[in-house]
Amino acid sequence: MVSRKNPNQPSKNRLASRAGKVRKESARREATVGLDKVAKADTRHGARPGLMPTSGPRKPLSGKKAKKVQQRLALALKRKQEAEGEVEMKDAPAAGKTTAKDAVVQMEIS
Repeated sequence: MVSRKNPNQPSKNRLASRAGKVRKESARREATVGLDKVAKADTRHGARPGLMPTSGPRKPLSGKKAKKVQQRLALALKRKQEAEGEVEMKDAPAAGKTTAKDAVVQMEIS
């Protein structure tokens, strides 16, 4: 016969040991979060010092997704400039850059 109150549950020693282990683990995790500036939420998503989280809003973009985001940003900037009236002139010569050769051509024309 077992000399225990209830043999179907963990003993007080096991419960205390388990609680201590969890407490130590969480304290260690919180101590490293403060040192390397990895957010607590990111730590839950797999982030460690030098590693970004594998999910969530701060996960790194894939190359394909990053390229699409850059294209969308460029297009939005172009639309904004067109709305403000800043249209890039493609066939006009650069202003302020006159060389001796250009000066001779201008003299011959006039």
